Amino acid sequence: MWLKPEEVLLKNALKLWVTEKSNAYFILQRRRRQGDSGGKLSGLLVGALDAVLDSNARVAPFRILHQMPGSQVYWVIACGATVEEIHPHWQWLEQNLLHTLSVFDNKDDVISFVHGKVKGLIAEETRSKLAEQEEDPEKFREALVKFETRFNFPDLEKLVTYYSCCCWKGRVPRQGWIYLSINHLCFYSFLLGKEVKLIIPWADVKRLERTSNTLITGIVRVTTQSKERDFSMFLNIDETFRLMELLADVTIRRLLDNEAFELDPPLQEPTQITKKDLEARVQNEYFRACFRLSRAEKLIKIVHCFLWTPYNQCHTAGKLYISENYICFASKEEDNCYVIIPLQEVVTVEKMEDTSLLPKPIIVSIKSKRVFQFTEIENRECLVEQLSQRLQLLKGGKPGCTQKSGVEEEVSSESTDCPNQICTTNTALDSLVNTPTVKKEPRHSLNSEALMAHFHLIETEGGKSEMKMEKAKNQLWYDHFVEYGHTVSMFRTEKIRKLVAMGVPQCLRGQLWLHFSDAVTDLASYPDYYANLVDESMGRCCMATEEIERDLHRSLPEHPAFQSDTGIAALRRVLTAYAYRNPKIGYCQSMNILTSVLLLYAKEEEAFWLLVAVCEKMLPDYFNRRVIGAQVDQAVFEELIKEHLPELAEHVTDLSCLASISLSWFLTLFLSIIPLESALNIVDCFFYDGIKVIFQVGLAILDANTQELCSCTDDGQALIILSRFLDNITNKESPLPQISQLHVFSDDKDPVQQVEISDLIRDSYEKFGQLHVGQIEQMRCRHRIRVLQNLEDTTKQNVLRVVAPEVSFSTEGLGDLYDLFKREHLLSCYWGGNGSAVWHHDPSLPYLEQYRINCFQFSNLFYLLSPWTWGTHTDLLAQRTFRILDENEDSLIDFKELVSCLEIMYYGDISEKLRLLYRLHIPPAYNDDDMDNLSPLRTTFASSVQPDYFNKSNCGATNYRHQLKKMLEDLVKRKKEATKDLPLMNQREFIQFCKTLYSMFREDPEENDLYQAIATVTTLLLQIGEAGQRIRSSGSISELPASSKETEALTPTDGVDAVFAEADMGLKNKPTSSQPGEDDWSVSFEQILASLLTEQCLVNFFERSVAVESKLLHAKANQYQQRINQTIH
Repeated sequence: MWLKPEEVLLKNALKLWVTEKSNAYFILQRRRRQGDSGGKLSGLLVGALDAVLDSNARVAPFRILHQMPGSQVYWVIACGATVEEIHPHWQWLEQNLLHTLSVFDNKDDVISFVHGKVKGLIAEETRSKLAEQEEDPEKFREALVKFETRFNFPDLEKLVTYYSCCCWKGRVPRQGWIYLSINHLCFYSFLLGKEVKLIIPWADVKRLERTSNTLITGIVRVTTQSKERDFSMFLNIDETFRLMELLADVTIRRLLDNEAFELDPPLQEPTQITKKDLEARVQNEYFRACFRLSRAEKLIKIVHCFLWTPYNQCHTAGKLYISENYICFASKEEDNCYVIIPLQEVVTVEKMEDTSLLPKPIIVSIKSKRVFQFTEIENRECLVEQLSQRLQLLKGGKPGCTQKSGVEEEVSSESTDCPNQICTTNTALDSLVNTPTVKKEPRHSLNSEALMAHFHLIETEGGKSEMKMEKAKNQLWYDHFVEYGHTVSMFRTEKIRKLVAMGVPQCLRGQLWLHFSDAVTDLASYPDYYANLVDESMGRCCMATEEIERDLHRSLPEHPAFQSDTGIAALRRVLTAYAYRNPKIGYCQSMNILTSVLLLYAKEEEAFWLLVAVCEKMLPDYFNRRVIGAQVDQAVFEELIKEHLPELAEHVTDLSCLASISLSWFLTLFLSIIPLESALNIVDCFFYDGIKVIFQVGLAILDANTQELCSCTDDGQALIILSRFLDNITNKESPLPQISQLHVFSDDKDPVQQVEISDLIRDSYEKFGQLHVGQIEQMRCRHRIRVLQNLEDTTKQNVLRVVAPEVSFSTEGLGDLYDLFKREHLLSCYWGGNGSAVWHHDPSLPYLEQYRINCFQFSNLFYLLSPWTWGTHTDLLAQRTFRILDENEDSLIDFKELVSCLEIMYYGDISEKLRLLYRLHIPPAYNDDDMDNLSPLRTTFASSVQPDYFNKSNCGATNYRHQLKKMLEDLVKRKKEATKDLPLMNQREFIQFCKTLYSMFREDPEENDLYQAIATVTTLLLQIGEAGQRIRSSGSISELPASSKETEALTPTDGVDAVFAEADMGLKNKPTSSQPGEDDWSVSFEQILASLLTEQCLVNFFERSVAVESKLLHAKANQYQQRINQTIH
């Protein structure tokens, strides 16, 4: 165990210790024992001391000392009772610490670093021991307090676990603590007076990998878009890395993959995630993948036991998995034996008498009159009681309570009047599942037999030998059924795998597919579901049905079954029914080919449930718009190529070309890749062993062509080589004639040697059969992070490509804006905000619409990015700006709309900027709900600015008027070119406009000049509005009093342009939102613009360029803290 460093002055005090190992910084010593050669007296002394002292005071016989070269002072840092106990500590020091210490120049730094590291390891060991006894140990609470204090996150940021480690900066390590929370990876270090804080959102992580360098063997590298961070010196790097992978995977799927988010309920409550939950999640995913069960199937308990296997007359050790709807068993030896028992097939679960030969046994009886005997089950009384309760619930006739997966209905919105939603309620289930009281007569007739029963292909000349082989296979299978069982609950062993690899007989293929995939359980549970679904779905028109119609005649067109209306009609019904059942998937290409083959060997209803099993259990996430599951498996396939075919990986540096070729292998299960009669054998193995078969066969194909592929010079040549090989895979034992896929044209090269499919499958099991489900699931978890982040990068690139031509921002600046926009959405997902932010991301939409933000999020960005300082008006004006941008009034805006606003603020000319400001103070942006407590025109604000102008001489006013003349003439020309006129502004809106201008100039270097200029302009505009009011109230210009100098100075005459006159005439046709008594006072945008143009300092202010780069840097540095402060307060 690690010890708190304690100083020892003499290394060999009284010669009581013998040095076993040593290096420059550490010494491993053994306490001298009686009988050791040399030092007999000291050996006797040690023996006497150990005999006299009690067990608590005795010194551990092994210890590790820390030393500095040339120093006589040592520190005890670890001890152990045995060599096996102390050796891992020594090995850890050599692998993780020894090489690191050489980078320090100061010996005090070395001592401080080692002591800090050891203390961290002690704290981690203590926390682990406490966690075993207590769910919330005191040490964890202490760590939680430190986490909250150091990073100041809101309460919703839950800490999952923490570890002592080092973070590397170049070749210099920083000893500290890594905190893993539900949304972030955080690191904190305080060493030699220097504090280091690091926050990495999981959503920014693009890659997590274990690596090493010349100094350290165990390094966890975290890669984001801009940096790579290395962490090392973990006490248990395997556990740490696995938890980091799980947290990253869970968070990224929750935030970036809405389809997984909707289908995986545990992801919807991130604040409930704990370390135990993550570990349970790993077991749950392994359980579902191993037995190929629905994603919603929840593992309840794992029990170690023995299963009596009658075929070899012995008890097989393994684990019993109990879930909501299944009892499953897997042997300890991989693939030695496993059993799947649906609870709906179970009759009774009983205890047997406990004997020495059969300790703690239970018996499970199923409907096929077979029994399973499990022994050595701990706490069997509780287990039997739980299973009995589940059986009673099932027999009570509540399928909705037990089948919450693909079996539970996911019907489209039409059947339940729930627009744009997937209904998974029992009500929706009952609407399609036949009730015992009312039995509907189906409107559409369904095929009651497999299509192969009616459409026999013509046998080849050697057909008799193939039929003999077929009969021999049949006999082998029937003999196997007698010994191992023939239902879903059969004993699945290596023997049955070999039978499947040989090829399933034609007459048994459909039945065995149903049993292997457990689709037969769904079929029996809902006997009329498919017929009702067909009646509901047929005749409805949508995008899925249009795509189905296009592909119907492309599905096995060479087979006579799909050259007839019978086969085409059945295919149409199955595909349409499934698209209606699961609108999230709907219809995807390659589903037609798979369904065609299913219909050949299964009845129509059975084919439907087989399709459900493939799409929702065996190949989850494969058949959707983004085919994420297939992309993830392509990344896994690349890693397997590097691991198992290093020669090929070395020559073909870019494995993505092979992955693009193999994508169709996974999507179609080789059905459109190799001749049908050969591909069927692969499908047989797939239904038995799952996706690992496709990986194995794919590796075997590449292995058989390694030499030729290594000599390829381009991707096209590789494609030709593989296509030629695939076209020549034969199945001589099949009674079906060979139908070539003809992927490549014949050429002058020598004919390619034919490959027997049974040999290819056998080679795949012999060479790559060591692949297991746990390994594949772990690789999927790791590569899913990369795939989702690559899709996010693609989205970003496409959005920038659409927006960039229309704006003046640089490519880098536009990318930074997108990152800020997306991060604002993610921050709301982390810690809440106004509205359900998670639903504002929809990857099924076009790229530009995938991320949208609401008014609250926009206000935060507006505060960070606006080039103008508006003080207390910022929130109000942000809301008004949002109303302008939200043209469709759905309370959400996209990235393009945000950038269009910033484009005007940063790069617009003075007219565009003032037009934006003007629009912010008139409807619809301006409304009575967000206005300040403003008085009418005769306010202190108005009276304080008016005298400055009224006290001027008439000459001054006249000169001012002449100064405007030329600008007004130009303005008329520009106004005619405008595509849309702006409504007039009443006096209340105008005062708001003036207050906004005043707030914009605060803290400006020319603040005083700007205030004086805006006062002058405001006075002028107030008089313009009053002049227009008097004109309209008198009815004509000639009725105005000639003696009024102020009015005369501002009244339009023969020399004044038509801007004011047009504004006055326009008021009759443009209603305003002014209060009673203010209806006649108004100014136009043109009048405001012309007035502002008379003051050069105002023109300079609005034409002044703003450094976008510095604003973006400030926004990136402060976005997190701004949201944290908002959330906390």
